[in-house]
Amino acid sequence: MRVLLINGSPREKGCVYTALSEVAGEINKAGIDTTIFHIGAGPVYGCASCGGCKGKTRCVYDDDPANKIIGLLLESDGLVVGSPVYYAGANGALCALLDRVFYGKSSLYAYKPAAAIVNCRRGGAASAHDRLNKYFTISNMPVVPSQYWNATHGTTPEEVRQDLEGLQIMRTLGRNMAWMLKNIALGAGQNPPPAPEPRQSTNFIR
Repeated sequence: MRVLLINGSPREKGCVYTALSEVAGEINKAGIDTTIFHIGAGPVYGCASCGGCKGKTRCVYDDDPANKIIGLLLESDGLVVGSPVYYAGANGALCALLDRVFYGKSSLYAYKPAAAIVNCRRGGAASAHDRLNKYFTISNMPVVPSQYWNATHGTTPEEVRQDLEGLQIMRTLGRNMAWMLKNIALGAGQNPPPAPEPRQSTNFIR
């Protein structure tokens, strides 16, 4: 089993990485592999709603990290997305990538446990966290819980390491992710996911 952890900060080894590493450490202790993928600081495309990806496992734009993330997620059993908080929201570049990772492809990730974590200096964590969870709850992905909202605080990795409650929340999340994955594996074949109904789409235009 493997969990993909996406570092959605432009800083490769900053606060978000510090928090994700705490999550990954507990997952590793349970004997599950982890991959921390950094989205980088380069330009990314927003979703153009072209529909070119429908029925495929790739986005039509191929010169930013979106297709790499798609490939890693398809090979993984669980997902953790981490972001810094900017103006009470997640990093725009991260959201642009996730829009394309999920658009037309979310059924491929169904029933993979997922969670979001954020890091902020002081406020805005709850709304940023909520924004990221929307990708999972629209995609039939079980959201992994923790003991409090998944946020750490600090402007440097050293400050994040002083947020003892925040780090404990990350560790709890990691243990819960491992627990959920192992329980899903135990039930595989005995209690498969429910069969989906034919999709209904209501546009409120008459």
